[in-house]
Amino acid sequence: MTATPAAGAGPDELPEALARVLGAYERHLSSERDLTAHTVRAYVGDVAGLLEHAARLGLDGVTELDLRTLRSWLAKQQTLGLSRTTLARRATAARVFTGWLHRTGQAPRDAGATLGSPKARRTLPPVLRADEARDLIRAAAELAADDGPVGLRDVAMLELLYATGIRVGELVGLDVDDLDRDRNVVRVLGKGRKERTVPFGHPAAQALDRWVAEGRPRLRADGAGPALFLGARGRRIDQRAVRSLVHRRIADVPGAPDIGPHGLRHSAATHLLDGGADLRSVQELFVFNATATTEIYTHVTSERLRAAYRQAHPRA
Repeated sequence: MTATPAAGAGPDELPEALARVLGAYERHLSSERDLTAHTVRAYVGDVAGLLEHAARLGLDGVTELDLRTLRSWLAKQQTLGLSRTTLARRATAARVFTGWLHRTGQAPRDAGATLGSPKARRTLPPVLRADEARDLIRAAAELAADDGPVGLRDVAMLELLYATGIRVGELVGLDVDDLDRDRNVVRVLGKGRKERTVPFGHPAAQALDRWVAEGRPRLRADGAGPALFLGARGRRIDQRAVRSLVHRRIADVPGAPDIGPHGLRHSAATHLLDGGADLRSVQELFVFNATATTEIYTHVTSERLRAAYRQAHPRA
């Protein structure tokens, strides 16, 4: 496996001892931690770059890794003009790696235990206004009549993405049996194979009913299995097709920002907060595990509180 050019070298470009450690670390991330393939690639790519930097400094093995080496690697990344967010991610990757080395007895100390990282400036990505979200669904519904089963599927996917705020990877992994129409909830298998139940409203329920009853049977092909959403060839739809759909339909909404499925997720969270939901509930519903991820929404609640204050306080 060769890491991405932005991250650094692959195992074949490293000294044998370092390449062996990197291979073992990749297996640990995949098999023992059960991380997604995308997350594994990101971690391994960052660590490959770190080990390449260490090799250039003359280090022959991971036992020689120290805080100075880690800091010099990050400093080198900074000179390349990388963003604070990328630098913070790579610092985290280094700390996770050195912690693993120490726990498994491959290094006498955790070299990254005190490694700092630049604080990323987190801002809320572009989101739809509530009226733009309605226009998005309406435009898709108007096209559904001409698009047959594909149109019914597109409306159901858009409704469910916006209603639940689930990730695109979670959407494409859904099976028909994951829908509970008695309670209007969907069972979702999220990151780290953690299962959760997410509610959805009546518009999404109606769109799903039409897709399952009228659209899916017409599109289904051999090999579809229990997949809820199917691609043009009648098998489980992939993430790329969903992203392409969202971008196409967003283009039908005048003035709306060009967002993908992740933008719909953030739109749903923002609209819940605007509607009065508390931040903790939104965090639980959308599984924003990282505190920093949730904190980007605090301006939404703060703005609502300020507006309420200006409207109600006699001395505002």
